[in-house]
Amino acid sequence: MPFTAARAALATALALSLAARAVLAQGKGEIRIAHVYSRTGALEAYGKQTQTGFMMGLEYATGGTMTVAGRKLTVIEKDDQGKPDVGKSLLAAAYGDDKADLAVGPTASGIALAMLPVAEEYKRILLVEPAVADSITGEKWNRYIFRTGRNSSQDAIGNAVALDKEGTSIVTLGQDSAFGRDGVKAFKDAIRKAKVVHEEYLPPATTDFTAGILRVADALKDKPGRKIVWVIWAGASTPFAKLADAELQKRYGIEVASGGNILPAMADYKRFPGMEGAAYYYFGMPKNPVNEWLVANHYKQFKTPPDFFTAGGMSAAIAVVEALKKTNGDTSTEKLIKAMEGMSFATPKGTMTFRPQDHQAMQSMYHFRIKVDPAFAWGVPELVREIKPDEMNVPIRNKR
Repeated sequence: MPFTAARAALATALALSLAARAVLAQGKGEIRIAHVYSRTGALEAYGKQTQTGFMMGLEYATGGTMTVAGRKLTVIEKDDQGKPDVGKSLLAAAYGDDKADLAVGPTASGIALAMLPVAEEYKRILLVEPAVADSITGEKWNRYIFRTGRNSSQDAIGNAVALDKEGTSIVTLGQDSAFGRDGVKAFKDAIRKAKVVHEEYLPPATTDFTAGILRVADALKDKPGRKIVWVIWAGASTPFAKLADAELQKRYGIEVASGGNILPAMADYKRFPGMEGAAYYYFGMPKNPVNEWLVANHYKQFKTPPDFFTAGGMSAAIAVVEALKKTNGDTSTEKLIKAMEGMSFATPKGTMTFRPQDHQAMQSMYHFRIKVDPAFAWGVPELVREIKPDEMNVPIRNKR
């Protein structure tokens, strides 16, 4: 009996030691990050830029080690194909099957809205980048959602700085989507002096803009004073070339205005010299060490400057790493939420701060004016001025 008891005690001690080692190994194991984005579909270009920026951001924020607190960062990439139902199921699989500690994405607002309840169900962080709709951190928000991407109100308030003048009539031309409708609503809410006289919505996949542009012209051509069509559009097929062909300025005195976009889309901006708006990012605007690193390393790797969504992807990665540093690599959701609420972090756009009330990253926007420079294939957005976060009264729209 004593011998058997001794053996049993030894076996128990050995089992406990192995269990302790397993727990320790698990604690020092990899940190799994799911990145759900549009690798294919209508917003493929946006998604690929975000992915590039995200990986560069992880490299930058970890000093090239791709580790935090001794734990390796593993990125699990998933293609939502531009479809809300696919994005929703992929996020559930990431949390459930892949055991992702947190997730980043997606590209489109409609997909983000489908994904929000999944984060709440699994009680894990979803860091939204770059989906824009206000409702993501508004009425559809839950406490597991953070966003480094700008929201529609930040876009709208920035653009209102450039366009909101007495005696101005504005028609909005947007996509019939969560992105387009939230953007127009936020723009109208931000306008104080000008008057929005008509809202024109077209399907996101529109390629023939003729009828829509005719309605825009009819709504504005007889208005007195300054007349502007403000465009909010995402994707490969944009209305800018058709708007230029319509010669609205020459025929009716109607100006075209819009926010920033990816460089290929801004090729058509060359046809609108002097056009004003507000941009989320353009590589030549922010002056800070993070952006200098991004521009230099992007040129080194790809022979091109970083684009609109590259900066957003990098910002998301830096936010993830800084949060994990604050928790010393602990991925428990409650500790991450505590670390991220109110957290400030350096990005290519300068300092961002997660607002505690809705986890929206407060950030600068850039008032620009388009210059035509033959050295560039796109209309160059020259900085008029940086619009700081504390200048923008971004509404808190969540109801929780």
